[in-house]
Formats: sequence, C-alpha cells, structure tokens
Amino acid sequence: MKIKLLFAFILCSFSAFAQQKYNVMDFGALGDGKTNDAKAIQKAIDACASAGGGQVVVPGGHVFLAGPFDLKSFVDLRVEGGAKILASTDEKLYTRSAFRENKGEGTIWIGGEKLEQVSITGTGTLDGNGISFMGEELNDSYVLKPFNVIDPRPHLLTLVGCKKLNIDGVTFQNSAYWTVHLIGCNDVSISNITLLNSIKIRNSDGIDIDHSKNVRINNCYIESGDDCICLKNRREFEEYGACENIVISNCTMTSSSCAIKIGSENMDRISKVLINNCNIVNSNRGIGIQNRDEGTVSDVIFSNLIIESRLFSDVWWGKSEPIYITAYPRATANNKDAGWRLPKGQTKGYVGAVKNIYFSNIRCTGEGGVYISGENQDKIDNIYFDQVSVFMNKTSKEAGGLYDRRPSNVEGLIKSPIAGFHFENAGYISLANSSVMWGNAKPIYAGKALETKNVKKINTVNFQERSNNK
Repeated sequence: MKIKLLFAFILCSFSAFAQQKYNVMDFGALGDGKTNDAKAIQKAIDACASAGGGQVVVPGGHVFLAGPFDLKSFVDLRVEGGAKILASTDEKLYTRSAFRENKGEGTIWIGGEKLEQVSITGTGTLDGNGISFMGEELNDSYVLKPFNVIDPRPHLLTLVGCKKLNIDGVTFQNSAYWTVHLIGCNDVSISNITLLNSIKIRNSDGIDIDHSKNVRINNCYIESGDDCICLKNRREFEEYGACENIVISNCTMTSSSCAIKIGSENMDRISKVLINNCNIVNSNRGIGIQNRDEGTVSDVIFSNLIIESRLFSDVWWGKSEPIYITAYPRATANNKDAGWRLPKGQTKGYVGAVKNIYFSNIRCTGEGGVYISGENQDKIDNIYFDQVSVFMNKTSKEAGGLYDRRPSNVEGLIKSPIAGFHFENAGYISLANSSVMWGNAKPIYAGKALETKNVKKINTVNFQERSNNK
C-alpha cells in the first residue's frame, strides 16, 4: 500500500509540474486589441522560464496587440483556438535588426537567441499586421515605404542558435517581411501550420531555414508573396556553418515568387535535402535552386510533386518555370545585392557548384518549362530527371517568352523561345522516362521540347513530345 501511495504521489507531482501554466491575462494582458500587451506577455514568459519551464497560455476569444517580445528556453507558447497575437503598427517599437549590423532588411517582432526546448503550439493565430507597414497598393504588389537606416518592417518570428524547436498547429499570417526565420538552429520540427501572407507583399517569405540542421517541415499549407520555403546561408550568420539534413514533406504551397527555393544567399554549403509529396499550386516558380554565392548545393532529392505554375509580372523573379536551376555570380549593380551579400571588403563574388540533384515522379503544368543554366559546365553537374512530365499551356495575359536569371552578373531577362526542357552550360544531365506535352493554348513563344547548349554530356532515355490531342 505504501508503495502504491508513493507512486501515486510521484505521478501526481510529475503531472502538476508538467502542467504548469501561465495565462498571459494573469500577468496584466487585456486582450482588447487596442492595448500593447507585449510587457504582460513577456512577464508571463519570463515567469515560466524562471520556474524551470511550462506553458504560457494565450487564451481564446481575445486579440492581444503586442510590440516585440522574446521567447525563452523550456517554454511552450500555447496560442489557443480563437486567440490572436497581433503585431503593433507603431513602427517606433521595432528597433532590433533581423540581420545584426545589416539594418536595412527588417526588424524582429517575436525573437529568441541561444534557446533550447522551445515550442509554439495551439490552433490560434500570430498576425504580423503586414499590410499596415506597406505603401500604396498596386495591381501586382505593394509599394515599399522609404526608410533611412532601419527598415522597420518586422519579421514575424526570428530564432537564432536554438536547439530542439517545435512549432505545431498555429496559424502565421500577414507578415510584413519574412515569417519564420530560423538561423543556426538544430533539431527543428515544423508541422501542421497554416501560413497565410498577402501574395502582394514583397519579401514576405514563409519559412526560411538559414544555416540550420536536422529540420523537418511537414503537413503545412503556405501562401506567400515571396518564397514559401527557402533554404539558405546568410553571410551575417556565417559562424553557424552549413544548412543540411532537411526534410520537407506533405505540404501545399502558393507563391508569387518560388514555392520551394534553395538560395540565393548561400555562402556555405546546403546539402542532404529531401523534398517529397508536395503540391505546388498557382505559383510563379515551382522549385528552384538559385545559387549566387560561393557556397555549394549538393545531394538534393525532389520526388512525388505536382507543380502548377503561371506567369507573374517582372516585379517577381521567375517566368513560370516549374523546375529551375541557375548558378551565376551575384549582381553587384545595386546595394541590395552588393553590400551585405558579398564577402566583406570585396566588390564582386563568385558562385559555387550545384551537383547531384535528383528529380523523380514530378508532374508540371504551366506557362514555362524546366530551365537549367550556369556560368560554365563546371557549375551545374550530375542532374537527374526520371518520370518528369511538362505540360505547357497559356493561361495568363502576361507576355512570356523570357528566361529569368536575376540576380546575376549577366543579363537578367533573356528573350527566347521557351523549351519544355532547356539545358545550358552544364556538365552531365540524365533525362529518362520524361515528356513534354503542348496544350490546346500552346504559347506563341514555345520552342523545342528539348533545347541543349554547351552541355558536356546528356543521356536521354524514353523522352517523348506530344500535343494535347495525341
């Protein structure tokens, strides 16, 4: 009996510890959608962390307006269904740069550095209030407001050097800049989230995995003006090393730019990446490897994808390419791409190699074709296509007939007939069991089914071309 009572006491004590909860309203949050509740939210997070960890509860039925605040180790920020944390529109509150000494590319709203065992869970909403930070609305985008030194547009979530992160179930929406930016993080799970940004807000990336390792992204729905999911290695955080061991699966995405992108910022190595069972809908560019810096990209597998692409205006990079690989040195003609993008003290850079990339069982539908182009044959090598079909059909009013190599030190937009598969300046390419089909509205700019220029070796097996009625 004593043993049973002792066991029951231990179990009860453990449960009590595991269920420690800190309701933000108990720390002074009003949740009226008007009062800045950031201090109250921060008090709840700090109290939870000081006690050794637990759950900070953001209760449903309220809108918690908030300026910047930070997460802490061993804290689960639980945003309950019907709850919303809404970014304050007071630009004076946003002073912390999202990129350290590079102050011209946004600020931090929800942040954290060198944390461990951090979670954001629940079915509530984190809202960046993004349109409030924009200028005039245009047909295809919003005008970006001018600024002096600091661009006040807040990134929604920025976590640096963290271990064991879990983001599950929440909705992220209306970010004014990047939404989820993870830098130098290790052991990350992002699952079951909905991410809804305006497709007119430039730079409104969905998830940016930067110098991070052992990351799993699955079962997510993402709409964004800029890239939905992007792997990169920014120069401002070079001490964190390579971006590797990334798995992306079972996601649905829509983007005005590129749904899944690797690059363009890559000053280290991106490798060992698996992207599987994803649906890309109504996007400008489907999947892209856009290498512009000295870092390398290798050992990437794309499989079991459906890609639907269409043309957008020149505001957005991309020309309806379902699959895109380019490797050119970065443009240096403007401060955005020079400045902080190039190695310190240098005025021009060079580009690393893209090798061992595999595409399998992919169905592409849209207004453009597969495009691969490099600085020379050594920059893009060992590219494999198996069971990749391209159905090209005109659906938008955009003119088309352009290849897009921006941002690069060569001509960015090249007028050309658009092939189903275009391979230029590459090493070895294998094209097996693949096809090009022309739709009933075959674009007037359509070129050959397969176009090759300066390719060292191409191996073609069972490649077919046909029209829609054959």
